[in-house]
Parts: sequence; C-alpha cells; structure tokens
Amino acid sequence: MITELNQRSREILRRIIESYVETGEPVGSRTLSKRFSMNLSPATIRNVMADLEDSGLLFAPHTSAGRMPTEAGLRLFVDGILEVGNLTEKERNAIDVQCAGTQNNLEGLLEDATQALSGLSRCASLVLAPKAKSPLRHIEFVNLSPGRTLVVLVSENGIVENRVIQTPRALPASALVEATNFLSARLVGRTLGEAYDEIMAELDAHQAELDELTTRVVESGLATWAGDSQEGSLIVRGQAHLLEDVTAASDLEQIRTLFNALETKGEMLKLLSLTDTAEGVQIFIGADNSLFNLAGCSMIVGPYKNSSETIVGAIGVIGPTRINYAHIIPMVDYTSKLISRLLVDKV
Repeated sequence: MITELNQRSREILRRIIESYVETGEPVGSRTLSKRFSMNLSPATIRNVMADLEDSGLLFAPHTSAGRMPTEAGLRLFVDGILEVGNLTEKERNAIDVQCAGTQNNLEGLLEDATQALSGLSRCASLVLAPKAKSPLRHIEFVNLSPGRTLVVLVSENGIVENRVIQTPRALPASALVEATNFLSARLVGRTLGEAYDEIMAELDAHQAELDELTTRVVESGLATWAGDSQEGSLIVRGQAHLLEDVTAASDLEQIRTLFNALETKGEMLKLLSLTDTAEGVQIFIGADNSLFNLAGCSMIVGPYKNSSETIVGAIGVIGPTRINYAHIIPMVDYTSKLISRLLVDKV
C-alpha cells in the first residue's frame, strides 16, 4: 500500500503518527498545518487525512476530533516510512556496563539485559531463556537455609545456571552430597533431557541406594530443570513502566489487559519463539497476533544466538502501540546482538 501513497500523504501520515507516539492524543489538521514544513492549508491537510481514513490508515476516535493511526497505519509506518535512529554512546555504554559482570552466568546475564532494556525504553522488557540443550560439566546442590537449596549447573560451553528449589527443612548436609554424587555420575556429559527419563525410572524402581531425603532432593532438582529444558523460561521486568504514561481510562484498561497478556506465559513463549524462523528484529502490532487483539499493544523483539550461530532465545520490549519505534528498535537490536557476542566470547 505504501507505493499507492504520494509523498504528501506519506509525510502527513508520518507527522500524525509521530505526534501520536509523543502525546497519545488525536492530531488535527490545524495542528499539523502549524508544524508542517510544507506550505499546506488546514483544508488541504483535512482532505488528505480523509483519504487516509478511507484507506483504513487513520480513524477519528470522536466526532469532530483529530485523527489517530489504526494498527494498519502503524504497520505501514513501521514497514515503509519509519526512519530508525541510532543509540547514543551513553545508552550503549549503559547496556554494556549492566551486562558486563554476568556474562558467564546465563540467568544473570538475561536478568541484567532485561533490566537495562526496561530502564532505557521505559517499557516492560522480556526475554526467552534458551532450552537447556548443552551437555553438563558439573552439578551441585548447596544448602542455603532450612527448606531452600541452590542447584548449580555448569554446561560444557561454560554457562552457569543457578536455581533455588524447595527441600525438606530437616535435610542433612550428607543428603546434598549424596544427591550431587548420584547425579554427577549420570548427568555429566549428557543433557538433562537425555538423562531425565532414565534417572527417574531408576528412582522409581528403588535401584539407587539413596535414602528418602536424598531421593527428594534429586527429584526436586530434576523436576525444576526438566521443565526448563522442555519449554524454556520467560523473564519479565519493568511492568511498572507501563503505568507511568497513562492518560485516560481507556489507556488504563488496555494496560490491565496487557498485564493479563504478560501473565499468559505459555502464549508469550510461543510468540517469542517465532523469532526462531526470522532474522533481525521483529515487530508485532496489535492484531498481528491474537494475544494482542484486545490489549492494544506492540512488541519489539530480537533473537540472540550461540557460538554456532543458532538462535537460542529472544529479548524485547512490550508496551502500548504508541511506543517510540524509532528509538526502541535499535535498542532491542543492540541488546540482542550484545547477548550473542557475550555468549560467543566465553566459549
């Protein structure tokens, strides 16, 4: 459709959307006339706006109001009109510094990356952690406090992942040592997925010489990690940012719906996994995905890769449809590529 618009129509659509992104308010012809670089009268602008409305790119939220972009208008803008900006050196440094200290710990790296992205974009950020496919080099159970045990897994490619599991409060230290030794003999050099069924079958058949407490440690640790290895995990940060720029009751209702969407983690994981088949930053706007039909929101997401150039996860931001696409697209792109570089550098 972009080829069907003349230069004047493209420029007016661009100005309307840029104003909408900035204020969230409808834009009138008189406002555009004052801000326009071209010498166009309000009447001429109104005629062009009417044509854009007939094409399904603009709509009037109220009688005699200005115009706002439809989702189709936003999609056309992002795909064909938007001029993507560059990150400032300060913004790049902020992301670099945030992620610099935890690149050997995958979970910590992803946590820090989402925090940095959320803070700079002022949106909610989310990341799909990769499925655990790499063979293991080391596994260990560490007592934290009564009822809480830390599971440490080190993969052969050097990634360290830590998870806290619930264990019996009266668990002796010897049980943790037994559980570590039992799993080390069966897991090292294999992925959890490869060893899970065999180990659980051995426990069920009581073939392992482990007492009841040790068995519960093993089962708890394996259950935690087996779930992650099958589905991946979702980290979401910065939801409070979505409430900072609410201008109307309708905006608040959309934010509530968006929160519900964020809680639908299974569907969100499916959406993020679409990056497995695409290169570069992907942009989902409203009805582009059934999850966003009612939420009126957009998601900008980019994939990150391992040392084999295989896409293993995705990171991005989610917010109302009027997020600053020109600024956030390069931010997501830079962050996803930074994660890829850090994963490669440490191998």
